[in-house]
Amino acid sequence: MRRNWTEEELIVAFNLYCKIPFGTIHHRNSKIIELSNLINRTADALALKLSNFASFDPELKERGIRGLKNASKKDAEIFDRFYFDRENLAFESEKALAEFEGLTIDEKFKEELPELNCIKGEEKIRYIKTRVNQRFFRSMLLANYEGKCALTGINIPQMLFASHIVPWSINIENRLNPSNGICLSAHFDTAFDKGIISFTHDYRLLINPNIAKSKEMSYFFEWFQKFQNLKLNMPTKAFPGKEFLSWHRDNFNFHQ
Repeated sequence: MRRNWTEEELIVAFNLYCKIPFGTIHHRNSKIIELSNLINRTADALALKLSNFASFDPELKERGIRGLKNASKKDAEIFDRFYFDRENLAFESEKALAEFEGLTIDEKFKEELPELNCIKGEEKIRYIKTRVNQRFFRSMLLANYEGKCALTGINIPQMLFASHIVPWSINIENRLNPSNGICLSAHFDTAFDKGIISFTHDYRLLINPNIAKSKEMSYFFEWFQKFQNLKLNMPTKAFPGKEFLSWHRDNFNFHQ
């Protein structure tokens, strides 16, 4: 007998959709197998559900990529909730996933919540949600760039950062928007965050004119100049938003 998908199953499935590259959606993917076992579904059924979500993805549609056509109304509702209420759905999906694993959200993310015992009430709730959602954003960005720095191709997870284009603290609405992020290795993450580098509308690296005085230094060519005009390796789903890149260039005075 066919069993309908529950709300909790759908949101943890969507959680996984956000965290794996589009090209890896198939029943042999170890992450799909792991989650399918957790929610008592077959890997085929879960892979099908992720393909259903892909049919609503505007980033894929824009590039002429289509998911399956038999998605349900519920699938569409989950996708819409993420696009219109990213922070709440991301956090809700992480809580549901923890429950399927037999954990509380605090237990699952205890290593990333070092100050948890020092705060209480509403502040504690905000703290947990912020940390959990920051990790969700990182997982989503690394999947979007297939676990590689978009400039260097470095694929050592400990050296990769989910670099917000418009900072987390400035643009609340787009904190978890994958188009508001680029996966960069540590050196370029810092340079981007501090406005030493930026990117053009066609995704090529710019060096801030304010650091031109450093070009006589021995490190300048090796760590900056040779990357000038290098185009980002583009992600599998959400491309960096041109409006966000424009904000970054303007905010760090790249138009001098």
